[in-house]
Amino acid sequence: MRNCTKKELEFTVFIINKLSDYLKKPVSEIYEILSKTDIIDSYIIECYDVLHTLGSEYLMEDITEILKNRGIKL
Repeated sequence: MRNCTKKELEFTVFIINKLSDYLKKPVSEIYEILSKTDIIDSYIIECYDVLHTLGSEYLMEDITEILKNRGIKL
């Protein structure tokens, strides 16, 4: 994970935990998936300014769709 601000880090942790609940998978597995697919750096942190203004349900659906498009089976 690249250097980020405290707010970006907190948001990333929020996303990982919400996605864990949404997909009913362990937090460690969600972190590993998002890290290996570069979604943390290239999407969550990179697009923080826009993403943090969106609702959590939309974010869960959006990130799930990105994972599916990258060939990750959930």
